[in-house]
Amino acid sequence: MPSSRAVRLRLRATAAFAFLAFLCGLAAALPRPALAAFPDHALRLVVPFSPGGGTDLIARAMAITMAEDLGQPVIVDNKPGGSTIIGTEAVAKSAPDGYTLVMATMAHAVNPSLHRKLPFDTDMAFAPVMLVGRSPNVLVVRADSPIRTVRDLVAQAKARPGKVSYASQGSGTSAHLAGELFKALAKVDLNHIPYRGAGPALTDLMGGQVDVMFATAAAVAPHLLSGKLRAIAVTTAQRSQAPGLSKIPTIAESGVPGYAADSWYGLFVPAGTPPEVIARLNAAAKKAVGSALFRQRADQEGLAVGAGTPDEFGRYVKGESQRWSKVVHNAGISAD
Repeated sequence: MPSSRAVRLRLRATAAFAFLAFLCGLAAALPRPALAAFPDHALRLVVPFSPGGGTDLIARAMAITMAEDLGQPVIVDNKPGGSTIIGTEAVAKSAPDGYTLVMATMAHAVNPSLHRKLPFDTDMAFAPVMLVGRSPNVLVVRADSPIRTVRDLVAQAKARPGKVSYASQGSGTSAHLAGELFKALAKVDLNHIPYRGAGPALTDLMGGQVDVMFATAAAVAPHLLSGKLRAIAVTTAQRSQAPGLSKIPTIAESGVPGYAADSWYGLFVPAGTPPEVIARLNAAAKKAVGSALFRQRADQEGLAVGAGTPDEFGRYVKGESQRWSKVVHNAGISAD
């Protein structure tokens, strides 16, 4: 039979364990300090492009306006190269604490189809925050081109298979994929001429070396205003409200039913970021896209402002990945 001293020690141990369990339960019920205080220092917004481009300008407008709501600086960190892979890989390998985001583009959804192997699993490495916005590519010709409508382009392409050329700012870009989707839906054979950027492509278009070009609204805007180029259609499902484009028809309404190709921007964080943190970032991003500063930048870029929940953005990107995977496969496009 245990001694009275042993019994007392056992009772004390039992009481101690019970008290410890109570404290653990209480701690679990209380708000987590790290999340309650989020953010308590500066955030980093990675842009997988060089400074000065459309994605960079959109990201900087987001950074300024999100910082106002979050109460902490949002520092833009440009990490260009590798078809956006360098920048997105840096984010994939960052701590999942909400302090590192990436301003992703359509390349985020397309790269898994263009490359045999990526340094991360796109579906598993990131968590969606919000769709920032979508913008059109524009189908343009030089001012004196005999091609005045989409129907003209289709007629010429069918009369001269493989002889009518279209330029893009590079293989695998949104403009290239917009062109390949056009070929598939219009059932025509166009000759793709890829360039290293929009600048040299536009120079050759205006010089008559190529017939048409799919390009971003921001890239072609100055040349449309100067009268050196003519826009014959936009690639989005609805007409664009960008300056100078509101009266330009869509490709779908111009004789290619079902055609729609958006260029988009969206925020992601590393997978494993707490849902409460993602919700906080989503709320800040929604306020940011509604600000006057961001709206001004969006208008200049021809951007239809987004919003929505993380889940909605995730479903959108999944749909984009599936749709463009078919286009890439059917066209035999590879970036390797």
